[in-house]
Amino acid sequence: MLITELAKLCQAQVQGGNAEQEVSSAADIMSALAHQVTVLSDSKYKKYLKDTQATACFISVKLADEQIPDGLTLLICDDPEISFLDAVKLLHPEPAYTRQVSTQAVLAEQVELGEDVHIGPFVSIGAVTRIGAGATIDAGVRIGNHVSIGKYSRIHANAVIYDHCVIGDHVIIHAGAIIGADGFGYKFRNNQHIKVPHVGNVEIADFVEIGANTCIDRGALGATRIGAGSKIDNLVQLGHNNIVGRNVIICGQSGISGSCTIGDGAILAGSAGVADHVNIGSRAVIMARSGISADVEPGAQVFGSPAKDRKLAWRELAALSKLPELLQKFKNLETRVSDLEQ
Repeated sequence: MLITELAKLCQAQVQGGNAEQEVSSAADIMSALAHQVTVLSDSKYKKYLKDTQATACFISVKLADEQIPDGLTLLICDDPEISFLDAVKLLHPEPAYTRQVSTQAVLAEQVELGEDVHIGPFVSIGAVTRIGAGATIDAGVRIGNHVSIGKYSRIHANAVIYDHCVIGDHVIIHAGAIIGADGFGYKFRNNQHIKVPHVGNVEIADFVEIGANTCIDRGALGATRIGAGSKIDNLVQLGHNNIVGRNVIICGQSGISGSCTIGDGAILAGSAGVADHVNIGSRAVIMARSGISADVEPGAQVFGSPAKDRKLAWRELAALSKLPELLQKFKNLETRVSDLEQ
Protein backbone atom coordinates (compact mmCIF):
# COMPACT_ATOMS: atom_id res chain seq x y z
CA MET A 1 0.00 0.00 0.00
CA LEU A 2 1.00 3.65 -0.29
CA ILE A 3 2.99 5.13 2.58
CA THR A 4 0.26 7.73 3.09
CA GLU A 5 -2.34 4.97 3.51
CA LEU A 6 -0.13 3.03 5.90
CA ALA A 7 0.58 6.12 8.00
CA LYS A 8 -3.11 6.89 8.37
CA LEU A 9 -3.96 3.35 9.46
CA CYS A 10 -1.06 3.27 11.96
CA GLN A 11 -1.58 6.70 13.57
CA ALA A 12 1.63 8.19 12.19
CA GLN A 13 2.56 11.50 10.57
CA VAL A 14 4.57 11.50 7.34
CA GLN A 15 7.82 13.49 7.25
CA GLY A 16 10.23 13.80 4.33
CA GLY A 17 10.86 11.35 1.50
CA ASN A 18 8.18 10.44 -0.99
CA ALA A 19 4.92 9.54 0.72
CA GLU A 20 3.38 8.31 -2.56
CA GLN A 21 5.75 5.35 -2.78
CA GLU A 22 4.46 1.86 -2.11
CA VAL A 23 5.63 -0.49 0.63
CA SER A 24 4.99 -4.20 0.31
CA SER A 25 6.37 -5.76 3.48
CA ALA A 26 8.04 -5.12 6.85
CA ALA A 27 11.61 -5.81 8.02
CA ASP A 28 14.01 -4.99 10.84
CA ILE A 29 16.23 -1.95 10.42
CA MET A 30 19.37 -4.01 9.80
CA SER A 31 18.01 -5.98 6.85
CA ALA A 32 15.26 -3.80 5.35
CA LEU A 33 15.37 -3.22 1.60
CA ALA A 34 13.58 -0.95 -0.86
CA HIS A 35 9.77 -1.02 -0.64
CA GLN A 36 9.92 -2.25 2.93
CA VAL A 37 8.94 -0.43 6.10
CA THR A 38 11.03 -0.67 9.27
CA VAL A 39 11.11 0.76 12.79
CA LEU A 40 13.56 2.59 15.05
CA SER A 41 12.28 2.52 18.62
CA ASP A 42 15.48 2.23 20.61
CA SER A 43 18.50 4.53 20.46
CA LYS A 44 20.90 1.57 20.54
CA TYR A 45 19.86 0.75 16.96
CA LYS A 46 20.14 4.30 15.60
CA LYS A 47 23.59 3.53 14.13
CA TYR A 48 21.80 1.43 11.50
CA LEU A 49 19.48 4.25 10.42
CA LYS A 50 21.98 6.12 8.23
CA ASP A 51 22.63 3.07 6.04
CA THR A 52 19.15 1.53 5.90
CA GLN A 53 17.73 0.73 2.48
CA ALA A 54 14.13 0.84 3.74
CA THR A 55 11.59 3.06 2.02
CA ALA A 56 9.88 4.15 5.27
CA CYS A 57 10.60 4.01 9.00
CA PHE A 58 8.39 4.34 12.06
CA ILE A 59 10.20 6.58 14.54
CA SER A 60 9.53 8.78 17.56
CA VAL A 61 10.01 12.55 17.58
CA LYS A 62 13.03 12.34 19.89
CA LEU A 63 14.88 10.01 17.49
CA ALA A 64 13.83 11.78 14.29
CA ASP A 65 16.70 14.28 14.53
CA GLU A 66 19.27 11.59 13.79
CA GLN A 67 21.07 11.37 10.44
CA ILE A 68 18.32 10.53 7.94
CA PRO A 69 19.20 8.91 4.57
CA ASP A 70 18.04 10.67 1.43
CA GLY A 71 14.70 9.36 0.26
CA LEU A 72 13.72 7.71 3.54
CA THR A 73 10.19 8.63 4.58
CA LEU A 74 9.75 8.97 8.33
CA LEU A 75 6.51 7.91 10.00
CA ILE A 76 6.44 9.95 13.21
CA CYS A 77 4.35 8.42 16.00
CA ASP A 78 4.08 8.27 19.79
CA ASP A 79 4.77 4.53 20.05
CA PRO A 80 6.80 3.30 17.05
CA GLU A 81 6.81 -0.32 18.20
CA ILE A 82 3.02 -0.60 18.37
CA SER A 83 2.50 1.34 15.13
CA PHE A 84 5.02 -0.96 13.43
CA LEU A 85 3.18 -4.04 14.72
CA ASP A 86 -0.02 -2.64 13.23
CA ALA A 87 1.84 -2.22 9.93
CA VAL A 88 3.10 -5.81 10.06
CA LYS A 89 -0.48 -7.07 10.47
CA LEU A 90 -1.64 -4.97 7.53
CA LEU A 91 1.20 -5.95 5.20
CA HIS A 92 1.34 -9.62 6.26
CA PRO A 93 -2.30 -10.66 6.78
CA GLU A 94 -3.17 -14.21 7.77
CA PRO A 95 -4.05 -16.39 4.78
CA ALA A 96 -7.76 -16.25 3.99
CA TYR A 97 -9.69 -19.50 3.67
CA THR A 98 -13.32 -20.47 3.36
CA ARG A 99 -14.89 -20.84 6.77
CA GLN A 100 -16.83 -24.06 7.06
CA VAL A 101 -17.51 -27.13 9.13
CA SER A 102 -15.52 -29.85 7.40
CA THR A 103 -17.38 -32.97 6.37
CA GLN A 104 -14.38 -34.88 7.72
CA ALA A 105 -14.93 -33.55 11.26
CA VAL A 106 -16.71 -35.72 13.84
CA LEU A 107 -19.17 -33.99 16.16
CA ALA A 108 -20.90 -35.86 18.97
CA GLU A 109 -24.43 -35.20 20.20
CA GLN A 110 -25.54 -31.80 21.48
CA VAL A 111 -22.55 -29.88 20.15
CA GLU A 112 -23.45 -26.20 19.93
CA LEU A 113 -21.72 -24.13 17.25
CA GLY A 114 -21.90 -20.34 17.18
CA GLU A 115 -22.10 -18.25 14.04
CA ASP A 116 -19.19 -18.24 11.59
CA VAL A 117 -17.34 -21.08 13.32
CA HIS A 118 -14.63 -22.88 11.34
CA ILE A 119 -14.05 -26.58 12.01
CA GLY A 120 -11.15 -28.14 10.08
CA PRO A 121 -10.82 -31.72 8.82
CA PHE A 122 -10.27 -34.57 11.26
CA VAL A 123 -11.46 -32.51 14.23
CA SER A 124 -13.23 -34.52 16.95
CA ILE A 125 -15.62 -32.76 19.33
CA GLY A 126 -17.24 -34.52 22.29
CA ALA A 127 -20.81 -34.36 23.50
CA VAL A 128 -22.44 -31.28 25.08
CA THR A 129 -19.61 -29.00 24.00
CA ARG A 130 -20.09 -25.37 22.99
CA ILE A 131 -17.96 -23.51 20.44
CA GLY A 132 -18.44 -19.72 20.48
CA ALA A 133 -19.10 -17.47 17.49
CA GLY A 134 -16.15 -16.83 15.18
CA ALA A 135 -13.98 -19.53 16.75
CA THR A 136 -11.49 -21.42 14.57
CA ILE A 137 -10.69 -25.08 15.25
CA ASP A 138 -7.86 -26.25 13.01
CA ALA A 139 -7.26 -29.73 11.61
CA GLY A 140 -6.74 -32.66 13.92
CA VAL A 141 -7.87 -30.98 17.14
CA ARG A 142 -9.51 -33.16 19.80
CA ILE A 143 -12.04 -31.44 22.09
CA GLY A 144 -13.61 -33.48 24.86
CA ASN A 145 -17.07 -33.61 26.40
CA HIS A 146 -18.72 -30.70 28.22
CA VAL A 147 -16.07 -28.23 26.99
CA SER A 148 -16.77 -24.53 26.47
CA ILE A 149 -14.71 -22.49 23.99
CA GLY A 150 -15.38 -18.75 23.79
CA LYS A 151 -15.90 -16.36 20.92
CA TYR A 152 -13.14 -15.76 18.35
CA SER A 153 -10.76 -18.22 19.98
CA ARG A 154 -8.26 -20.13 17.83
CA ILE A 155 -7.24 -23.71 18.51
CA HIS A 156 -4.33 -24.69 16.26
CA ALA A 157 -3.71 -28.09 14.72
CA ASN A 158 -3.45 -31.21 16.87
CA ALA A 159 -4.09 -29.52 20.19
CA VAL A 160 -6.06 -31.56 22.74
CA ILE A 161 -8.60 -30.15 25.19
CA TYR A 162 -9.86 -32.65 27.76
CA ASP A 163 -13.37 -32.94 29.22
CA HIS A 164 -14.99 -30.11 31.19
CA CYS A 165 -12.37 -27.47 30.36
CA VAL A 166 -13.47 -23.85 29.96
CA ILE A 167 -11.74 -21.64 27.39
CA GLY A 168 -12.56 -17.92 27.27
CA ASP A 169 -12.94 -15.45 24.40
CA HIS A 170 -10.08 -14.51 22.05
CA VAL A 171 -7.87 -17.31 23.40
CA ILE A 172 -5.08 -18.73 21.21
CA ILE A 173 -3.91 -22.29 21.83
CA HIS A 174 -1.04 -23.34 19.58
CA ALA A 175 -0.33 -26.67 17.94
CA GLY A 176 0.25 -29.69 20.10
CA ALA A 177 -0.77 -28.07 23.39
CA ILE A 178 -2.51 -30.33 25.91
CA ILE A 179 -5.13 -28.70 28.14
CA GLY A 180 -6.60 -30.69 31.01
CA ALA A 181 -4.53 -33.85 31.26
CA ASP A 182 -4.30 -35.50 34.67
CA GLY A 183 -1.90 -33.94 37.14
CA PHE A 184 1.15 -35.84 38.33
CA GLY A 185 -0.23 -37.04 41.66
CA TYR A 186 0.46 -40.35 43.41
CA LYS A 187 0.44 -41.81 46.92
CA PHE A 188 3.05 -44.41 47.83
CA ARG A 189 1.46 -47.34 49.65
CA ASN A 190 2.46 -51.01 49.95
CA ASN A 191 5.53 -50.44 47.84
CA GLN A 192 3.58 -49.05 44.89
CA HIS A 193 2.41 -45.71 43.51
CA ILE A 194 -1.36 -45.23 43.82
CA LYS A 195 -2.75 -42.77 41.27
CA VAL A 196 -4.66 -39.78 42.66
CA PRO A 197 -7.87 -39.21 40.65
CA HIS A 198 -8.01 -35.80 38.99
CA VAL A 199 -11.64 -34.81 38.63
CA GLY A 200 -11.22 -31.04 38.33
CA ASN A 201 -10.72 -29.02 35.16
CA VAL A 202 -8.79 -26.15 33.54
CA GLU A 203 -10.29 -22.67 33.24
CA ILE A 204 -8.60 -20.23 30.86
CA ALA A 205 -9.80 -16.61 30.88
CA ASP A 206 -10.07 -14.19 27.93
CA PHE A 207 -7.13 -13.09 25.74
CA VAL A 208 -4.77 -15.81 26.98
CA GLU A 209 -2.21 -17.34 24.60
CA ILE A 210 -0.83 -20.85 25.14
CA GLY A 211 2.33 -21.87 23.25
CA ALA A 212 2.97 -25.00 21.21
CA ASN A 213 3.45 -28.27 23.11
CA THR A 214 2.64 -26.67 26.44
CA CYS A 215 0.82 -28.84 28.98
CA ILE A 216 -1.63 -27.51 31.56
CA ASP A 217 -2.91 -30.15 33.99
CA ARG A 218 -6.43 -30.27 35.38
CA GLY A 219 -7.06 -29.83 39.07
CA ALA A 220 -7.26 -32.86 41.32
CA LEU A 221 -10.30 -31.23 42.92
CA GLY A 222 -11.37 -27.85 41.61
CA ALA A 223 -9.73 -25.97 38.77
CA THR A 224 -6.35 -24.99 37.42
CA ARG A 225 -6.90 -21.33 36.43
CA ILE A 226 -5.13 -18.99 34.00
CA GLY A 227 -6.02 -15.30 34.39
CA ALA A 228 -7.03 -12.93 31.60
CA GLY A 229 -4.29 -11.61 29.33
CA SER A 230 -1.62 -14.06 30.48
CA LYS A 231 0.83 -15.42 27.90
CA ILE A 232 2.46 -18.84 28.22
CA ASP A 233 5.31 -19.80 25.90
CA ASN A 234 6.10 -23.12 24.20
CA LEU A 235 7.10 -26.23 26.15
CA VAL A 236 5.83 -25.05 29.53
CA GLN A 237 4.56 -27.52 32.15
CA LEU A 238 1.89 -26.11 34.46
CA GLY A 239 0.86 -28.52 37.20
CA HIS A 240 -2.52 -29.23 38.77
CA ASN A 241 -4.45 -26.66 40.82
CA ASN A 242 -2.16 -23.76 39.97
CA ILE A 243 -3.70 -20.30 40.03
CA VAL A 244 -2.07 -17.96 37.50
CA GLY A 245 -3.07 -14.30 37.73
CA ARG A 246 -3.78 -11.72 35.05
CA ASN A 247 -1.16 -10.60 32.51
CA VAL A 248 1.44 -13.12 33.69
CA ILE A 249 4.33 -14.05 31.37
CA ILE A 250 5.74 -17.60 31.56
CA CYS A 251 8.63 -18.23 29.16
CA GLY A 252 9.63 -21.43 27.43
CA GLN A 253 10.69 -24.62 29.20
CA SER A 254 9.52 -23.37 32.59
CA GLY A 255 8.00 -25.90 34.97
CA ILE A 256 5.54 -25.05 37.74
CA SER A 257 4.61 -27.77 40.22
CA GLY A 258 1.14 -28.17 41.66
CA SER A 259 -0.90 -25.83 43.87
CA CYS A 260 1.15 -22.69 43.24
CA THR A 261 -0.17 -19.16 43.04
CA ILE A 262 1.37 -16.67 40.61
CA GLY A 263 0.32 -13.05 41.11
CA ASP A 264 -0.81 -10.56 38.49
CA GLY A 265 1.89 -9.27 36.16
CA ALA A 266 4.59 -11.69 37.34
CA ILE A 267 7.27 -12.80 34.88
CA LEU A 268 8.91 -16.24 34.83
CA ALA A 269 11.86 -16.22 32.44
CA GLY A 270 13.04 -19.24 30.46
CA SER A 271 13.62 -22.57 32.22
CA ALA A 272 12.41 -21.30 35.60
CA GLY A 273 11.44 -24.08 37.98
CA VAL A 274 8.92 -23.70 40.80
CA ALA A 275 8.33 -26.21 43.62
CA ASP A 276 4.81 -27.07 44.73
CA HIS A 277 2.69 -24.88 47.06
CA VAL A 278 4.77 -21.74 46.37
CA ASN A 279 3.30 -18.23 46.16
CA ILE A 280 4.89 -15.79 43.72
CA GLY A 281 3.82 -12.20 44.34
CA SER A 282 2.41 -9.74 41.85
CA ARG A 283 4.95 -8.26 39.41
CA ALA A 284 7.73 -10.45 40.77
CA VAL A 285 10.43 -11.41 38.24
CA ILE A 286 11.91 -14.91 38.27
CA MET A 287 15.05 -14.75 36.15
CA ALA A 288 16.11 -17.44 33.70
CA ARG A 289 16.99 -20.91 35.01
CA SER A 290 16.13 -19.98 38.59
CA GLY A 291 14.83 -22.54 41.06
CA ILE A 292 12.03 -21.38 43.38
CA SER A 293 11.45 -23.38 46.55
CA ALA A 294 9.99 -20.65 48.81
CA ASP A 295 7.52 -17.79 48.46
CA VAL A 296 8.60 -14.71 46.48
CA GLU A 297 7.52 -11.27 47.64
CA PRO A 298 5.54 -8.99 45.30
CA GLY A 299 7.82 -6.95 43.04
CA ALA A 300 10.93 -8.94 43.97
CA GLN A 301 13.54 -9.94 41.38
CA VAL A 302 15.24 -13.24 42.13
CA PHE A 303 17.92 -15.33 40.47
CA GLY A 304 19.76 -18.59 41.04
CA SER A 305 18.99 -22.01 42.42
CA PRO A 306 17.92 -21.81 45.12
CA ALA A 307 16.79 -18.34 44.08
CA LYS A 308 17.69 -15.26 46.08
CA ASP A 309 17.64 -11.52 45.57
CA ARG A 310 19.05 -10.73 42.13
CA LYS A 311 21.72 -8.29 43.31
CA LEU A 312 22.93 -10.61 46.07
CA ALA A 313 23.07 -13.56 43.65
CA TRP A 314 25.10 -11.56 41.14
CA ARG A 315 27.55 -10.43 43.85
CA GLU A 316 28.00 -14.06 44.87
CA LEU A 317 28.65 -15.07 41.27
CA ALA A 318 31.16 -12.25 40.87
CA ALA A 319 32.95 -13.41 44.03
CA LEU A 320 32.90 -17.02 42.82
CA SER A 321 34.58 -16.02 39.56
CA LYS A 322 37.53 -14.75 41.63
CA LEU A 323 37.95 -18.06 43.46
CA PRO A 324 40.78 -19.46 41.24
CA GLU A 325 42.77 -16.27 41.77
CA LEU A 326 42.19 -16.40 45.54
CA LEU A 327 43.23 -20.07 45.66
CA GLN A 328 46.46 -19.23 43.88
CA LYS A 329 47.16 -16.43 46.36
CA PHE A 330 46.44 -18.82 49.21
CA LYS A 331 48.91 -21.36 47.81
CA ASN A 332 51.53 -18.62 47.44
CA LEU A 333 50.98 -17.58 51.06
CA GLU A 334 51.30 -21.20 52.20
CA THR A 335 54.62 -21.44 50.36
CA ARG A 336 55.88 -18.19 51.91
CA VAL A 337 54.84 -19.28 55.43
CA SER A 338 56.56 -22.64 54.90
CA ASP A 339 59.74 -20.87 53.78
CA LEU A 340 59.63 -18.57 56.80
CA GLU A 341 59.16 -21.51 59.17
CA GLN A 342 62.17 -23.26 57.67
